Amino acid sequence: MKVLLSGGGTAGHINPALSIASKIKKENPDAEIAFVGTPNGMENKLVSRAGYPIYHVDVKGFIRKKSLKSVMENVGVLYKALTSPVKAAKIIKDFSPDIVIGTGGYVSWPVLRAAAKKGIPTAIHEQNAVAGVTTKMLSRVVDKVMISFEESENELDRSKTVLVGNPVNPEMLKADKAEERQKFGLDAKPYILSYGGSLGARVINNNIFEIIEKETFKGKVHHTHAVGSYEWRVRESEIKNRGIDKKEGVDISEYIYDMPSKMAAADLVICRAGAITLAELAILGKPAILIPSPNVTNNHQYKNAKVVADAGGAVLIEEKDLTSERLAEEIEKLVFDKKRLSDMARSMKALAIDDSDGRIYNVVKNLTEGKNE
Repeated sequence: MKVLLSGGGTAGHINPALSIASKIKKENPDAEIAFVGTPNGMENKLVSRAGYPIYHVDVKGFIRKKSLKSVMENVGVLYKALTSPVKAAKIIKDFSPDIVIGTGGYVSWPVLRAAAKKGIPTAIHEQNAVAGVTTKMLSRVVDKVMISFEESENELDRSKTVLVGNPVNPEMLKADKAEERQKFGLDAKPYILSYGGSLGARVINNNIFEIIEKETFKGKVHHTHAVGSYEWRVRESEIKNRGIDKKEGVDISEYIYDMPSKMAAADLVICRAGAITLAELAILGKPAILIPSPNVTNNHQYKNAKVVADAGGAVLIEEKDLTSERLAEEIEKLVFDKKRLSDMARSMKALAIDDSDGRIYNVVKNLTEGKNE
């Protein structure tokens, strides 16, 4: 089996593609897998580290801001939009895949469009509750649209959609709360895990820093907070000057390298609302305070978070409404109310799809065997 995967721009598009590749390799060790990304995207680092070859198609989205500079840059964007399908078609001709799978990002559009024109089986995976522009465009030409939230069906051709969920780190499926708490030496006090993404989120850090500095929950909880790589770089001296890294019961760091263990041990998670993060929370049944990023296309993190909050698995606070007082109040309401945490955990767990990679593999298998089921 020869598989061509295309996705880029953010880890939210790239990691699902890598998970799909890993599952295909597990089931078909002889499978030949390659990726298509943009020349400068983070997919180059992540895909190369995973050991897969990567081809390049130069494509990007239009700049919506009205200015002379934007108009000039959009001329280049238009040129890339017109030439990218030709480059994608050449890659497909050279690699000759049995199936082409997209996981989002602008680069998926020319690749899957070119594959569909050649009659090669195609599928796109949508991570978010609200389908992105690329998914909506491609849904007209691909064979299958794999969705992660039932709500996505409302804006897509239901005859093509199949609910598969978001593939997550396999370690999440194996992590046990009691074992992880014992490993970290945690006592019966509630354990809070908070973070704002790999780079960090300034607004979340500002409010978490205030709560830690004021010692709002001193002696009452254990708290781990990841600042994020960029935020750590620009605020490390501030953290030390304010003594935030020396407070009782607080573990503050740049990045969390053992996320499956930390998340499994937690009683409450405070984080953004990216699709993969929500899938991880659901797999582990973790109550959460979700603070969606407003700086994303179509405000999709808010829509992701609302699905979870409406189901009872999380408290949703929009960034514009976030204050340290509001956040501390919500933490207080949750971490010391075992019944409410238990109810939220059940609601969160009910959203989990723990066989996502298997469902995706079945779609791939059916399409390559000529079954459009």
